[in-house]
Amino acid sequence: MFFQHRLSLVTGGTGFIGTHLAQALLNAGGRVRLAVHQRAPIISDSSVETVHGDLADPQDCLRAMQGVQFVFHAAGAVSGVGVSPEDAMAGIVKNLNLTAQVLHAAWAAKVERILIFSSSTVYPATDHPIREDELCEQPPPPSYLGYGRMRRYFEHLAEFVASRSTVKVALVRPTAVYGPYDDFDPSRSHVIPALVRKAVEKANPFEVWGSGNEMRDFLHVEDFARGCLLAIEKHAVCDPINIGYGSAVSIREVVETILKAAGHDVSPRFDSSKPTTIPIRTVDTSKARRVLGFEPHIPIEAGLSDLVHWYAARAAS
Repeated sequence: MFFQHRLSLVTGGTGFIGTHLAQALLNAGGRVRLAVHQRAPIISDSSVETVHGDLADPQDCLRAMQGVQFVFHAAGAVSGVGVSPEDAMAGIVKNLNLTAQVLHAAWAAKVERILIFSSSTVYPATDHPIREDELCEQPPPPSYLGYGRMRRYFEHLAEFVASRSTVKVALVRPTAVYGPYDDFDPSRSHVIPALVRKAVEKANPFEVWGSGNEMRDFLHVEDFARGCLLAIEKHAVCDPINIGYGSAVSIREVVETILKAAGHDVSPRFDSSKPTTIPIRTVDTSKARRVLGFEPHIPIEAGLSDLVHWYAARAAS
């Protein structure tokens, strides 16, 4: 077992993706250390180590890396589609500094491997499943320009570290990830948690931004965490790899599935005047299947239904 008894640091370990990465590592027999800053960990396993500090601070970041074999960098500022350009820029500055510090500390601490999240937002607009080698240095679409360029720069920073140090780097480009412990705050949430919250709260009218015809590749967070573990084990060669479900569904289908699971009998009102992103975004996942042996296990219908019931139970408690 690759992770058996080996120590992994999960940055952002108190958040959505970090929590699921930590659980996947524990399930794989690994030892886990969570970097904790402002929030308490969700995982209550007594075997999990915690190290408190601000990873944007060089000394705190280096201290978190001591004795670690693997780093999963899941920390970062997030925002929804309705965020202002000024607030988006503030998040970019924070994320650039944080990722640079994490890569620098991993190098200084001589960790064996680090996994860095890029994103499918690095790609230009396309109407087909896009491969990793189709970037072609074209800019991302305007709605993803700042965020996509930021993630692309993460890849360049990682390439520099991998070329100058002994640290092996895995790069993953995820699609839209959803699942338990996502951010359901309406000021920050992405499309699925926003819809789940409104459905459970029986919002009427039920407003949805966009036409409903937008197509997205949605991947359950448990599948994504499993893909990340495979990537750092089997493909830590600083070569980006798409991690997604491999097919797209419309936002309209997502809305219908969520409303049905929530038992909310209402006709959704689609509003094309509200902010949205691009008509279609789906990625080619054949490389992940070939190189990692990765296949998603959780269909979108089952994943959404489970998420609605999970959120409803938490909202009622």
